[in-house]
Amino acid sequence: QVQLVESGGELVQTGGSLRLSCQASGRTFKVYSMAWFRQAPGKEREFVAGIARDGRDPFYAESVEGRFTISKDNAKNTGYLQMNSLNPMDTGVYYCAATELVFISRNRADWHYWGQGTQVSVPS
Repeated sequence: QVQLVESGGELVQTGGSLRLSCQASGRTFKVYSMAWFRQAPGKEREFVAGIARDGRDPFYAESVEGRFTISKDNAKNTGYLQMNSLNPMDTGVYYCAATELVFISRNRADWHYWGQGTQVSVPS
């Protein structure tokens, strides 16, 4: 199994940038695909971005395409989410997730391991 711990969330103004990190421990990170999800107050948890085991083939939700970049450094057992041009709609708790599945799924049920989340706030 793998354990995931997110960090890097904070309050940032509209137009600002943040980089979230996801530190993995336990089983080697390179056998897992990785994703970021987010959950806004009163809303369902939604897929943000995903990446394959080897750090290739990033895939994004339409709402973040062109603004967010997901990456994965297997040597450091760490994943990242670079977020640029943030706006109030990006506010929420951001979760790192991992799965042994090869394909990148938008479905939460396909992601078997989750971190505790990190809060990102972009006030209006």
